[in-house]
Amino acid sequence: MSLLDFSSDVFLAAFFLYCFAFLFYMIAIAGKKWSNRDPQKHEKKWGKIAFFVSSLGLAAHLTFFFTRWIGSGQIPTSNMYEFMTFLGMAIMIAYTIVFLIYRKPILGMFALPLTVIIIAYASVFPQEVQPLIPALSSIWLKVHVTTAALGEAFFAVGFAAGLMYLLRVTDFNDKGKRARKAQFWVEFTLYAITVIIGFIIVVFAFRAAGYEADFTREKALVDDKGVVQTIVEDEHYTLPPIVKPYNSEVVAMQPFLGMEQPLFQAPDWMNGVSAGRKLNTVIWSIIAGTILYGLLRLAFRKRLGAVIHPFMDGIDPDDLDEISYRAIAIGFPIFTLGGLIFAMIWAEIAWGRFWGWDPKEVWALITWLFYSAYLHFRLSRGWQGRPSAWLAVIGFVIVLFTLIGVNLIIAGLHSYAGV
Repeated sequence: MSLLDFSSDVFLAAFFLYCFAFLFYMIAIAGKKWSNRDPQKHEKKWGKIAFFVSSLGLAAHLTFFFTRWIGSGQIPTSNMYEFMTFLGMAIMIAYTIVFLIYRKPILGMFALPLTVIIIAYASVFPQEVQPLIPALSSIWLKVHVTTAALGEAFFAVGFAAGLMYLLRVTDFNDKGKRARKAQFWVEFTLYAITVIIGFIIVVFAFRAAGYEADFTREKALVDDKGVVQTIVEDEHYTLPPIVKPYNSEVVAMQPFLGMEQPLFQAPDWMNGVSAGRKLNTVIWSIIAGTILYGLLRLAFRKRLGAVIHPFMDGIDPDDLDEISYRAIAIGFPIFTLGGLIFAMIWAEIAWGRFWGWDPKEVWALITWLFYSAYLHFRLSRGWQGRPSAWLAVIGFVIVLFTLIGVNLIIAGLHSYAGV
């Protein structure tokens, strides 16, 4: 067995250990309501088991990272598969640090699913080791990507604690106008998470079914001398094409539910790498997520927030507020180093300038400014509780758009990350 094969095996082991750890956290929190023993002892016992299993998962994940690094000869953060697996690992490192400080098992009930979703999302990308392009062959890539991802991982833990706070303090039985508004936005956040889960389900379902569709498209490129050249690109789909690439023709397409041609064409302004295919994936994700959300609502006969809310009983919302703030306060200086300072040094080495208004650079700056505002409002204006929690949730949405959405909509120097 090669080192890369072993790396893949321990990565799979890490994934299942995270899943088992989540189940044990569920038993620790949800099971105490039906335990015949002291609920506090029940939570403490199963919380320790869950943390031990999650730590085993993190150890396996670290083993995957370093064995892939040794086996490939390059740090595994150079494409979306490698970066998202590293982000999942960083979230677990951040969660472990925060857990050791606060010892709150309920945090694992939210942090573990976030890690599992990100790892599952990573698995939809090609997993083969890809040779580095010249811009990536720099020591500054390693410190830029790893520190930026670690900062974002603490933002993710802050997001999880912030969402938990909102679920804890929102009264889903209140029929007042203000209460209904709060209920709607919490439920919308849960719906968005369900859409991400739907994306993972639909991608793996059609991959297992072996669905394929192929297109060719003409693309105009302008060289440094202003000469326009037309090139032909191939685009491969693994989901039925509701949307085909802009200015493309069908080469081969398997019919699906009577659909023998794409229904729409991607707009010309959506010029990121494989934008048509990614837009098609987004549409399928929304469809699958909406169906999944509808099935859950049908099964529980109430809003998802109302289902989760009772499990928050006994949790001090001030603790959740503090955890969210501390996680973001730890992540902010790390992200400042990785997402801005080290990134600018790498940009100078790779492209000969510290700043170039590349889309990913701009959104990294927006992320930094947003969390700067969060800390400013928190410290100088006394924004605590619900406003602080919403800022934590919105901030991580900005992080996700920086990581994923920019590649879909806009072409730039970081577009290789979407391949």
